[in-house]
Amino acid sequence: MAKFFLRKKVGDRVVNGHPWIFGNELGDSDGSYEPGDIVEVYSYNGSFIGKGYINPASQIRIRLVSRDKNEEVNDQFFYNRILEAWEYRKQIGYVENCRLIFGEADQLPALIIDKFNDHFVIQTLALGIDRWKPAIVEALQKIFKPKGIYERNDVPVRELEGLPQQKGFLSAPFDTNIILNENGLKFHVDIENGQKTGYFLDQQDNRRAIQHIVKDADVLEAFCYTGTFSMHAAHYGAQSVLGLDISENAVKTARRNAELNGFRDICKFEAVNAFDVLKQWVKDGKRYDVVMLDPPAFTKSRENIQKAITGYKEINLRGMKLTKPGGFLVTASCTNLVPPDMFLKTIEMAAKDARRKIRQVTWQTQASDHPILWHVPTTQYLKFLIVQVL
Repeated sequence: MAKFFLRKKVGDRVVNGHPWIFGNELGDSDGSYEPGDIVEVYSYNGSFIGKGYINPASQIRIRLVSRDKNEEVNDQFFYNRILEAWEYRKQIGYVENCRLIFGEADQLPALIIDKFNDHFVIQTLALGIDRWKPAIVEALQKIFKPKGIYERNDVPVRELEGLPQQKGFLSAPFDTNIILNENGLKFHVDIENGQKTGYFLDQQDNRRAIQHIVKDADVLEAFCYTGTFSMHAAHYGAQSVLGLDISENAVKTARRNAELNGFRDICKFEAVNAFDVLKQWVKDGKRYDVVMLDPPAFTKSRENIQKAITGYKEINLRGMKLTKPGGFLVTASCTNLVPPDMFLKTIEMAAKDARRKIRQVTWQTQASDHPILWHVPTTQYLKFLIVQVL
């Protein structure tokens, strides 16, 4: 097994637990390897740090999977890791639907596995983990005996690893349109063509957080996707709910979800550009008791962070102007590169520009089946805020 040594003046982050090692942090090496192989990493003075998969084509040169020199990375290793992750989810109460593997937080960097009851969706986002896909599928078959496994590797980040974008069955074919249960509601999920893995499990706890503020309310949800927050609003007693999304397909699914849950008369959906519509409705003087904003990530690159901040400020400014005095704004950001303090500062600036006072009701992050490692800041990405707008 090839050995790599960290440079003398770098590496504290890695020694302290971060699994990523960048090319400029590596010094000497010993032995030959193929891209995707497991290699050993040592500090500059020769003390063992960990084992991980290497890809010279990637900015993240090595991703560590183990800190135990005696632990062999083989099929059994992946079975053990997945079983450990499942035991943890069961302990904290995520059984039916959950993110079973959340990459680095489950010591399997660049691997995502979502469990939708008896169906599983996999993303292998780095060369090193992609090579172990057969072992991962075998482990899922052994532990869960699932109805189906599907890969959603149709994501651009794989190209940074020299991998093709692809999607398809990793088990016998099955109907990829499934129905899952969440908080007493049912939702259509399109595993094959839906966004990301087909459904946003990371908001499942936050959707319960709107329970008390939506009773008897007129609710507006912008960027509603398939209407999950809208459906929860109706379930918790909203008088009317209007969901907006730019995707015709998402809106069609949202309407089917309303039908499925018996909320066709309460929940209405429109396929429009929320940015444009909200701007016009502010001018028109429209007002709602509750406004919910859950936009997609505004940037995936550091160069565009300022644009993302401007976008969040603008959308929340409009949201506040559309909220009746004493009403509530529910707002979220999944942009990894916008840290929590920056997001809160942006909301504060939006309130100032809207000439509205805000009172914090709830401040949360992603559901606990997406665990956060304090020494790996990127594992905390979702910001979820409810404020009263005065």
